[in-house]
Amino acid sequence: MTSVHRDDEAKAVAAVIEAGRFAAARAWVPATSGNFSARIDARRIAITRSGRDKGSLAAGDVVSLPLGGPLPPGVSAEAPLHVSLYARNPGIGAVFHVHSPSAALLSRLLAPAPHLRLAGWELQKAFAGVASHEAAIEVPVFANDQDTRALAARIETALFEDVLDTPRAPGYLLAGHGLYAWGGTPGEALRHLEAFDALFALELEMARIKR
Repeated sequence: MTSVHRDDEAKAVAAVIEAGRFAAARAWVPATSGNFSARIDARRIAITRSGRDKGSLAAGDVVSLPLGGPLPPGVSAEAPLHVSLYARNPGIGAVFHVHSPSAALLSRLLAPAPHLRLAGWELQKAFAGVASHEAAIEVPVFANDQDTRALAARIETALFEDVLDTPRAPGYLLAGHGLYAWGGTPGEALRHLEAFDALFALELEMARIKR
């Protein structure tokens, strides 16, 4: 491995560790939940191992994973959900998955609706490519499945092959589970995570007020 490749891997691992600590500080990944990944290069990602405390990640808790190869022992069982996103969209630089209360609760309330429609919130402009609060965007909602390979295939079809009139947000919800969000860089993915959490909290409060 060349020094350039080692540097790329080290940067990806550091980004994963930072994201885990960021999420843990906000109580988004209780009891070792959640998983985080960052692109190393066109063929590899760095991703968290299974069962690790995301608030105290070290380099040994993150593994290099080839996008086209088998999953190594100990990697997160939800790795297929990460791999499918990177493989289908070369512009994705990081994928972060959290079990934030707002995401888990809102996803339960929405199911079996296929999506959450966000419109009218100024904070929507935190998402890459959204220039106005007047734009409507959709956050897909999928039923959870313990068969993550099958789930990844269904999500991949919905995200990359189904055509919608309304643009999709850079993330999706798994019902009763949590949020997957991504970005072109780890910093952008973190910004998207934070925006999603605030918007989900606002949507929950709006629903409470309207009751």
